[in-house]
Amino acid sequence: MVIRSKWPVMVFITLLLLLANNSLFSNDDNGHFQNNPPDLHEISLNILHDDPDPDVHIEPVNAILPVESDITYRAGWLVWLIIGLYLALMVAVGYFYMRRTKSADDYLLGGGKMKSGTVGLSLFITMFSTITFLSAPGEMIRNGPLYLGDFFSYPFVYFIVGWLMIPFIMRLKVKSAYEILGKRFDNSIRTLSSIMFLTLRLLWMALIIYATADVILIPLTGLDPGMTPLLCAIMGTITLIYTSMGGIRAVVTTDVIQSFILLGGALLVIIVITVNLGGIGEWWPKEWMEHWNPPRLGLQTSGERTLSWFFINSLVWFICTNGSDQMSIQRFLSMRNPKKARQVLGSSLLTGVIAAVILSLLGLTLLAFFRNNPHLLEDGQSLYNNADQLLPQFIITSLPDWVSGLFISGLMAAAMSSLSSGVNSSSAVITEDFIIRFRKKNMTPALYLRTVKLVTVGIGILVVALSSYIYIVPGNLYEVGARVSNLLTAPLFIMFFMAMFIPWATVLGTWVATISSITTAVLIAYWELFFGTPGPSFLFIMPGSLIVGVVTGMIFSLVPVGSKANRNWYNI
Repeated sequence: MVIRSKWPVMVFITLLLLLANNSLFSNDDNGHFQNNPPDLHEISLNILHDDPDPDVHIEPVNAILPVESDITYRAGWLVWLIIGLYLALMVAVGYFYMRRTKSADDYLLGGGKMKSGTVGLSLFITMFSTITFLSAPGEMIRNGPLYLGDFFSYPFVYFIVGWLMIPFIMRLKVKSAYEILGKRFDNSIRTLSSIMFLTLRLLWMALIIYATADVILIPLTGLDPGMTPLLCAIMGTITLIYTSMGGIRAVVTTDVIQSFILLGGALLVIIVITVNLGGIGEWWPKEWMEHWNPPRLGLQTSGERTLSWFFINSLVWFICTNGSDQMSIQRFLSMRNPKKARQVLGSSLLTGVIAAVILSLLGLTLLAFFRNNPHLLEDGQSLYNNADQLLPQFIITSLPDWVSGLFISGLMAAAMSSLSSGVNSSSAVITEDFIIRFRKKNMTPALYLRTVKLVTVGIGILVVALSSYIYIVPGNLYEVGARVSNLLTAPLFIMFFMAMFIPWATVLGTWVATISSITTAVLIAYWELFFGTPGPSFLFIMPGSLIVGVVTGMIFSLVPVGSKANRNWYNI
């Protein structure tokens, strides 16, 4: 990937150079880097720190340091100024591309003129989001590095998606991925797939906006939790403004900016903690921590995390998402040929590896920092049960306001970029698969573009409303993401699998496969709710629903009932 503009790199380097400035490590009235607890309690804290279980010594430390443990934080004017400037920048990007968007093809596919490296980076950050940014370090802190087993799936993903699926997808010039299913099967399958995609992405967007507001903005700004719906509305409104203005090119540009900001911010925190603790050796684990799951290769259906499950889950997720999700396929279709589309996939996977390594190291540094500074945790807060909140806690207790403002703005804009990608893709599906398909008269280019923008606004309003109900789903962010945003990932792919790889697939078989896959995913995700007993691991949701869907689809496609699929599809 060639970076055409030097300014993002210069900004990133400048941030790292600022580490040499002692002001980053100030010990002011806001409690920035209160690394050393009061001398009167030094002996007690050292004794408690020797305990291998951090949760054991949190309560006694809070009792010893009642003033320090009750941390209150209110964002200063500098934080809000930086956030405001950042939001204004996002709107400015949308306005910039609005003046260059002349058609629906420009709005939805960038006119086929975007760079593969840039689009690949956008694909990565779109699927990445602030949920991953918080959940990955939290997963490392709570359960250890087993989730890095994802990496082993990447070569398989690149081959299967890049060489078996992308050429197939790009045979037809379409704006909506689900037009493909209409040509292979019939309009009922196209409608079903469109509805499933919209459901999947609406829930995903609602989860992103809720997590950003409730887990990030509320603790980082000191606002009352009751302000969560208002914050969701503000982020949704700003996102709709620049997305409806600039279309996919505005989305991709903001995605690239946020990639540098987010990963640069994570590196900044790692370096700050390393300097504060006295070197890498102070936070790098010298042995497998007692509270981490042991490294196993098993395929147990219990809640235990294993390397095999992470490998399989990652393989299934990448294949299903890149092979059926409009957000991915839209980016492939924006390229001129399959070779360029493969470059998009490759740069996205490479960036994912870099990000996962950085976030894993971030989790280790945060764990070490708060084990050395338990007095910076709030009353009742646990290192394990509140692992997703440690990064926000570090930002408000240990960074100057101007750095906090930049970090908060980056997290907000990352969420908004993911939201904008989802809104843009969803508007394409609604317009192509419902409005255009059922409209008797053809639309003029101007009316088409205006319709897409109006649909975009409607989707944003719905997402904000849905975000108010995400809190009812149990589990940490990693598990909630699997139970909500990935619930329909495999069932949606089932239809594409039947179209691409099963020559004898029929409409009936595809319907049965999809419904059985959805049923399996819901049962696994909410087993305890339905049956009152612990069920299979959430990691089994996608693999389990995929296997059930494939098997039932192949079998029921042999039943000579219903309409036949297009047998000449493979000659296209």
